[in-house]
Amino acid sequence: MDTENRGIEIIAHRGLWKTENEKNTKTAFARAFDVGFGVETDLRDIKGKIVIAHNMPQGNEMLFEELLKILDGRDLILALNIKADGMADEIKRLLEKYNVSRYFTFDMSIPEMVYQHKTGLKVFTGLSDIVQNPIMYEHANGVWLDSFNSDWFGDIEINNILNNDKKVCIVSPELHKREYKAVWKKYKNVSGIMLCTDYPQVAEEYFNDKN
Repeated sequence: MDTENRGIEIIAHRGLWKTENEKNTKTAFARAFDVGFGVETDLRDIKGKIVIAHNMPQGNEMLFEELLKILDGRDLILALNIKADGMADEIKRLLEKYNVSRYFTFDMSIPEMVYQHKTGLKVFTGLSDIVQNPIMYEHANGVWLDSFNSDWFGDIEINNILNNDKKVCIVSPELHKREYKAVWKKYKNVSGIMLCTDYPQVAEEYFNDKN
């Protein structure tokens, strides 16, 4: 499977899940990796451990290290949504332990972003219809390009970022409960971008279609 065909690398939002309760689970991550998709997931900490959790952890969550073991050295990207401060050193230690070089962190607080940049982690800043002046843009490895309320950007805005030597990961509109396929048309032929989507297999078929 060629997830980077036509310049689009597809990222499975919280894994390749079939039901809502499979999101952010071992099953969803293994399924995504086995067919060649990178994944986006949420990191929090509890009792000195980094866990996979979108909401406040209760103590029975999957460990981040377990995700890295499932990845098992495969050359697939991890988009790490940072939900709490103070995890940078341990995240970096674990990524280095498992030789993971294809990743980026995003959505952290400003002090955490400053610290992560200083530690050498690959940080993406945010740009959206709400945040129009990206924080630490000059230091960021890339941009997490979002559209909370409206589909405001297209190929011009994407290429402006790429031309500044930044990577781009687009948040697909269905993550905000909006129609997506009409929007995908706006960047179907843009090269060198990533797409975070709830429908990675649909996206793969769409972006591989030459018509």
